[in-house]
Amino acid sequence: MRPEYAVDRQDFPYYAVELVAAGKGALTIHDKTHPLTAGSVFAYGPRTPHAIRNLAENGMRKYYLDFVGAQATQLLRSAGLKSGSKNYSVVTVGRLHELTDVFEMLLREASDNGSLTPDIGESLVRLLFLKIRQLRLPQDSAMPQAYATYERVRRHVEEHFLVLHTAQAVADQCDITPVYLSRLFKRFSDCGAYQYLLRRKLNYAAGLLMNEGLLVKEVAERLEFADAFQFSRAFKRVYGIPPIMLAKRGR
Repeated sequence: MRPEYAVDRQDFPYYAVELVAAGKGALTIHDKTHPLTAGSVFAYGPRTPHAIRNLAENGMRKYYLDFVGAQATQLLRSAGLKSGSKNYSVVTVGRLHELTDVFEMLLREASDNGSLTPDIGESLVRLLFLKIRQLRLPQDSAMPQAYATYERVRRHVEEHFLVLHTAQAVADQCDITPVYLSRLFKRFSDCGAYQYLLRRKLNYAAGLLMNEGLLVKEVAERLEFADAFQFSRAFKRVYGIPPIMLAKRGR
């Protein structure tokens, strides 16, 4: 999401479930505001007033699914996302990569026009809600200490990614071992610690290319890549397109 991303809707016609994969934001629903961070899952229903805003300078990265059906309410309740007739909840999941994998499968299947696509799509939606139930973390003081450590490390990366260059540096500054850092991100994130750091850098880079009109070479230098080639290769590996395409859009 762009830094200025904001949604404010009163009459959205579908059910929806969203997952924040990175970044920070806020959800306001029924006049109550909930913080959103990596691992936050939330839902809303037809004609439920809600507002979603990005709070991180570099934008949230999130997945969403809009759906309808007679069993929609039952699925939301089973996942802990809805209670009563109008109350919706925000839950936090661990092993984030397992949930993003399901969203990615939905995206892939949605591009297929085969005869089995609707059935596969329905099965994946059911799987999505089962995984939310499985991965949902306690919402009280019983939350695992490991998750609190992961959140501390993740926030440190969010705040200092411009001056961090390796997973070793992240571990050193957060007073944990590289092995434990790896375990934390394997358990609670959808990618490794270095991949998370790289994504934050490249998300920032995308903003520079699109919003400030910098050249690819200038962005590579600002982020302290060895050269523009190394930066371009990393950018394409993460986003699937070369950074020059964003640079052209920003002009």
